Amino acid sequence: MVQHFIKFVLIFLVFSSSTLSVERISLSDKPNIILFFVDDMGWQDTSVPFWTEKTALNRLYHTPNMEKLAAEGMKFTQAYASSVCSPTRVSLMTGMNAARHRVTNWTLRRNISEDHKDSILQMPKWNVNGLQPVDSIENAVHATTLPQLLKQHGYFTIHCGKAHWGAMDTPGSDPLNLGFDVNIAGHAAGAPGSYQGERNFGNKNGEKHTLPWGVPGLSKYHGDTINLTEVLTIEAISAIHQAQKANKPFFLNMSHYAVHTPLEADTRFYEKYIKQGLEEPEARFASMVEGMDKSLGELMTFLSASNLEKNTIIIFMSDNGSLSATARGGQKHTHNAPLKSGKGSAYEGGIREPMLVKWPGEVIPGSVCNQPLIIEDFFPGILEMAGINKKKTVQQIDGKSFIPLLKQKGKTPSNRIFVWHFPNKWGPSGPGIGTTSTIRQGEWKLIYWYKDGKKELYRLDNDLGENVDLAMNHPEKVKELSTLLGEYLRKVGADRPLFKQTNQAVPWPDEI
Repeated sequence: MVQHFIKFVLIFLVFSSSTLSVERISLSDKPNIILFFVDDMGWQDTSVPFWTEKTALNRLYHTPNMEKLAAEGMKFTQAYASSVCSPTRVSLMTGMNAARHRVTNWTLRRNISEDHKDSILQMPKWNVNGLQPVDSIENAVHATTLPQLLKQHGYFTIHCGKAHWGAMDTPGSDPLNLGFDVNIAGHAAGAPGSYQGERNFGNKNGEKHTLPWGVPGLSKYHGDTINLTEVLTIEAISAIHQAQKANKPFFLNMSHYAVHTPLEADTRFYEKYIKQGLEEPEARFASMVEGMDKSLGELMTFLSASNLEKNTIIIFMSDNGSLSATARGGQKHTHNAPLKSGKGSAYEGGIREPMLVKWPGEVIPGSVCNQPLIIEDFFPGILEMAGINKKKTVQQIDGKSFIPLLKQKGKTPSNRIFVWHFPNKWGPSGPGIGTTSTIRQGEWKLIYWYKDGKKELYRLDNDLGENVDLAMNHPEKVKELSTLLGEYLRKVGADRPLFKQTNQAVPWPDEI
């Protein structure tokens, strides 16, 4: 019964909105923008190969709509985020590197750090309260947000799904305070209590929002046999319909909770992966990946049926590497191979993401960009897509627009540095998971470990899997990158841990 209702709603929205689309386009030449943002999806969690060859993992997953998007747009093989979610999301919203905004780990409760304890290091007092629209919230970063600027320039701004920008009991926990006209299911938490409507998406019976993990705002679906990913797609399409009624271009932050834990089967696809012989946890995960891809396909179908396709940009991105240290089947730390490790790691498996961009009339279909870029680049890039060139922000912007890469009119400067700063302790353990700062320049990558001062050096063009540490062979390169990294961290006011025994700050990478 629910499935028939959903199909009816989709058909109704597609055809009712199509009558308004021509009028909307005539009133504005600004493009609509959809940021299709996936949680914990790795570089290899797709049938789209982001490497020079198709791998066993690419053959495992079924993402035909990602394949279609890649065929119609540009594939980025070296797109980077932070290794955990909140730092990435704040960088996207502000254009700031995580070292500068200091939301360096995941957020949840006001003034409470989610850092795990360490026997040697005392973690710093980072911005545990996340991103805020005002400067009066302690332990937080105040910034002018991306949707705020888009809204100021005529966009109808929609958030759908995971928010995870501000801690509970702060203004930043509500997307409506951060520049969105519509908030669908977004709040402080970074994971759902459940993906199942039958389980009320983690809310207790009779409650619309059970803290901290219950997904808010979807009580009309409680008790139904429907998946959260499907619900968010329906609600996103309904919100686009609102934008059309308002005769405004829209920005949709389609921010799925999938494929974050809890790993719960999407029953529409689960059995086929069991029949393929996947280990049970992996069958659950693969079904969630395909459910996410189906959402992408439904949005693309809606755009086409509504005469919106030619004037809508779709950007596909993930917030960090695929979870590989816990909860999964198979061998740990291998779920992003040939990349090393996964979520929470400074290695490529934790930070390199699947990225696709379709921009009709501007991006060559089926094109590939092998140039590196990082999540804070989305802030100026999306603003440039929207034609917003003059902007006032309270924060300093670190990101560089990737539009020249999209239009194949430029390359990433060889001297540009990319920095990942994690002066924290995430829960699980594994390769590259720890209290680190990392820098990449060109093909060289240096990882600095705060606990013991160790430095690792890799050459990514020859060693994508970071298997051969070249630090002993290239001390001059270690020194050069250590200097660049230390200077940058001091410049932006980055945090660093203390040694518990002496209560002294750990040296910066160029001081050891």
